[in-house]
Amino acid sequence: MPTAVNRTMSPQEWGLLLTLSLIWGSSFLWVGLALHALPPLTIVLCRVGLAAATLWAVLVVLREPLAPLLAAWRPLLIMGLLNNAIPFFLIAWGQVHIASGLASILNATTPFFAVVVADRLTHDERMTPLRLLGVLVGLVGVVVMIGAAALESFSADVLGQLAIIGAALCYAVSSVFGWRFRGLGLSPLATATGQVTASSLLLLPAVALVDRPWTLPMPGTGVTLAVVTLAVVATALAYILYFRILSTAGATNLMLVTFLVPVGAILWGTLFLDERLEPNHFAGMACIALGLAAIDGRPLRWLHGLLPAGRRERPQ
Repeated sequence: MPTAVNRTMSPQEWGLLLTLSLIWGSSFLWVGLALHALPPLTIVLCRVGLAAATLWAVLVVLREPLAPLLAAWRPLLIMGLLNNAIPFFLIAWGQVHIASGLASILNATTPFFAVVVADRLTHDERMTPLRLLGVLVGLVGVVVMIGAAALESFSADVLGQLAIIGAALCYAVSSVFGWRFRGLGLSPLATATGQVTASSLLLLPAVALVDRPWTLPMPGTGVTLAVVTLAVVATALAYILYFRILSTAGATNLMLVTFLVPVGAILWGTLFLDERLEPNHFAGMACIALGLAAIDGRPLRWLHGLLPAGRRERPQ
């Protein structure tokens, strides 16, 4: 029987979530660099194809059993479509038309969709007013942190914006669908391997028909390194962490990573591009922290425990 989903994340799960946000925080940069020389579909196929090769190599070295992986090919195909092929393409295509900062804001709508989808399709992650408030406060924090400049182009290309929102919806649905892997006997490594393998197989015919990558000029060293980093670090390693968190913390908690990804992107810029944090970044991070606290519920329960017994009301 699958283990119950944790409503409140443990310190270890929070650590994994923060690590995942740092890894995914760099993905918009790698995609943007790759778009200088490659079309979106080809970038996505290279991303999942190289990630699949990396994960299969790890599976072989660790001698993980393959029977459960092969038996789960149907749900893995669905997961590869919803969690890789469609959203990866929509984000890459969207970044052709809109700024990456705006894309980050729109991608941060994922937890809102996750709360709604989980409430409608599951029995163990019901939406409460406090959780919904936390999602909205966190989204405000992302907008504040990115800054008003990114919003100036909000109406410049509606299709690009809708593409990112569509990707966010796919991520939310796939996170709820991914719960079924808890009962299939697959490790996070095996699930991640099967997912990117399935998405590679799904994308291969489309790339061959649309992009015909063998006719494209050979990309330079910078683009090649960006694609390899995107595949090995921001996809292969990231999805091992993703399924590890999903298996214990649940879909709604996992989707909090989309609030933290812009934070990770700013930290990467500060460390390696000599960018300086502005006051709006700190204000946005404060809002994000409040939103996370509301959704997690632990600080509220701690404060509730300090109240005299006669004044306590059950927190939602």
